[in-house]
Amino acid sequence: MALQGNLRDFTITQLLNLINLANKSGALLIEGSREKAKAIFIEGRLVSAQLGDDDGSLPMVLHSAKKITDGQLRTLQTRASGMSDKELGLLLINAGYVTKQDILESLQAHFSSIINQLFTWVEGQFRFDTEQGLSEDKIPVRIPLENLIMEGSRQLRELEQLQLEIPDLDVALSFTDRPGVNLKKVNLNVEEWRVVSYISPKNTIRQIGKATRMNDLQIRRIIYGLLQAGLVRLVRPDGAPTQLQGLESSIPGDDRDEQKGLVNRLIERIRSI
Repeated sequence: MALQGNLRDFTITQLLNLINLANKSGALLIEGSREKAKAIFIEGRLVSAQLGDDDGSLPMVLHSAKKITDGQLRTLQTRASGMSDKELGLLLINAGYVTKQDILESLQAHFSSIINQLFTWVEGQFRFDTEQGLSEDKIPVRIPLENLIMEGSRQLRELEQLQLEIPDLDVALSFTDRPGVNLKKVNLNVEEWRVVSYISPKNTIRQIGKATRMNDLQIRRIIYGLLQAGLVRLVRPDGAPTQLQGLESSIPGDDRDEQKGLVNRLIERIRSI
């Protein structure tokens, strides 16, 4: 009989601890409030993970890890679509595109990132199926769970602190001053610029998180940084629409030329990163 239950009663940390200590083999299937996830374990070690409809194919993983270029990804998607990950990995190694270490490190980082996201899930049903294993065409990796559990626990503590600072995701944001005045002096990373592009009293933090495909921890972390920097402030949502407004309409400002100029600077800044 498969182990099953609710994340309210059995957390991701507890599940991974059980799998680790009991050296369990099988698939952990989770249906959260918004997405589904699947993680496969062999003798207590993580060997694969998938989140939602995420394309966990080897070309996409290598591209995300910047091991192959956009052109190489397109070529592999059109000419090697019928190959298994094992066959494709061997082909790429023999052709000198990547090394075996590149492949293993990219897969490990990809799977670990998915598990790290699961630690923030507090709602949903789970089931551990010992009958499911890793497909023969997949490249096996063996990731110890101890470090993942420690990192997950750290993230949970951080999330709890951020929930105290930003208790409600259904509030909106606005810039504290006319944007664009000191824009060149603002040093933000790509993810922060993506969030900034949606800031408007019409868009709630929850909507921005959904539009940028960030989980609660990720969006709270960025918003908290923007609040601490004095760039934005929390405001009541101004009749938040069901669809997020486009980039231009998300930027406040009475003058349309001013809005357009700021949008162009934002786009150029993002492209230059």
